[in-house]
Amino acid sequence: MNDAASGRKDVAGAQRISIAILAMGGQGGGVLADWVVALAEAQGWAAQSTSVPGVAQRTGATIYYIEMAPIRAAAEPVFALMPTPGDVDVVMASELMEAARSVLRGLVTPAQTTLITSTHRAFAVAEKEKPGDGVGDPAVVSMATEFAARRLIAFDMEAIAKAEGSVISAAMFGALAATEALPFDRAAFESAIGASGTGVTSSLRAFATAFERTRQNPVEAVRRFPDKRFVAMPDTAGHPELDRLVARIRTTFPESVRSMLFTGVRRLVDYLDPDYALEYLDRMGMLFDIDRARGGDTRGFAFTAAAAKHVAIAMTYDDVTRVADLKIRESRKARVRVEVAAAEDTIVTTTEYFHPRANELCGALPKSWGEWIESRPEVFKVLDRVVNRGRRIRTNTVIGYLALAAVANFGKRRRGSLRHAREAAHREAWLTLAVQALETDYALGMEVLACRRLVKGYSDTHARGVSKFDRVMSAVPTLAKRDDGAVWLDRLKRAALADEDGTGLDGMLKTVASL
Repeated sequence: MNDAASGRKDVAGAQRISIAILAMGGQGGGVLADWVVALAEAQGWAAQSTSVPGVAQRTGATIYYIEMAPIRAAAEPVFALMPTPGDVDVVMASELMEAARSVLRGLVTPAQTTLITSTHRAFAVAEKEKPGDGVGDPAVVSMATEFAARRLIAFDMEAIAKAEGSVISAAMFGALAATEALPFDRAAFESAIGASGTGVTSSLRAFATAFERTRQNPVEAVRRFPDKRFVAMPDTAGHPELDRLVARIRTTFPESVRSMLFTGVRRLVDYLDPDYALEYLDRMGMLFDIDRARGGDTRGFAFTAAAAKHVAIAMTYDDVTRVADLKIRESRKARVRVEVAAAEDTIVTTTEYFHPRANELCGALPKSWGEWIESRPEVFKVLDRVVNRGRRIRTNTVIGYLALAAVANFGKRRRGSLRHAREAAHREAWLTLAVQALETDYALGMEVLACRRLVKGYSDTHARGVSKFDRVMSAVPTLAKRDDGAVWLDRLKRAALADEDGTGLDGMLKTVASL
């Protein structure tokens, strides 16, 4: 590759190459920069590395900037301390949106820059805080980066690194080697990894896999949403009670809804017990009969399929016992160990943050007890002063683990709790409204079910979601009188998901009231 084609400049009589690496905390951006510098110096080049840290781990990536040039007797190269927009040869981004930010900063140019990016996502706070779908569209980013760069290398390097037991920096280094953007052969890159002396074997595996992937398929298509995957319904679950549930699904419901129902049953058995899952199937059987009577067979029983999803989620609401249960599960401990890349002989400590409130405690108590406390404001205030404070619990200690296990154990008696009674009543009111809407407008009935998306989360998040949901449901009787009622209800749902404080929803409800 000649100098003109690669976009390299001649500075003080020496060929200069500039590289910007954008990486988040824990992704090995500093290690990658060290490898690049060690590679250049081992080949007789002068190299300099600087870094500009982001504001925080996910609000801004650290930018590592490297300049290198051959050592010449005539003059010593003078390197810049930070990248200049429009004058960077190689940009390496550890995540897709970081690649987009590099384009916005002007670091990527179509005449000069080779852009190497992983296509996986690590969602930013601004994306996760949205009540609805706040995720940036990766397809738009992909098109923008392909247009902005002279050459684009984009595939899931994080997946390669995890599969090889390494970190993403090793995969990115392999992609860099395969582009030939640097005038060094593959062996020189591998020697730089070997000289580091840490995690060499796994890093070399990730390097090799990414190298071959870059040569064979340098750009992969990205999608905003992953493919939906359902666990295949088995012929037998290996337990009489579970086999009874599987048989009930197979004999009572049509093929088009069985996968969703089986997924719901698995969720409910895990949440409580097989009897709770049977209660779910009983309710779904009634909804299926209504769907069939309203001509659902001509629509693939779409109402039943939607209800199978949303009713299962509604029946597995998050409460303090559920949160405690999830935090002490062995599967979570295993996932944490993988995320922190802990060795088998390494002790991993986990500190959980709990901040229960009096109303959550009352909800976990038997219905009569919880109502008694809530009906006495002074007692409630005293209880809130005792429990309403943040607690940091180390689950790797005996006391910490037993404390959470005791809270989780209350979940077995969830059916008699105040929270369960209220959730069941709220759920039945919603399903009654959906059935009433279905009688006049199939699409409106579907939208009433879909509005359950508004109810999610735990504690204050759940309270805000229920408030929005109830306000949206209040418009259903009015919309049931209109031919375009389903369209308007969808607009209300989207308005409720668009902002946290509900300002847009208030405006939309006023519009509906004026129809």
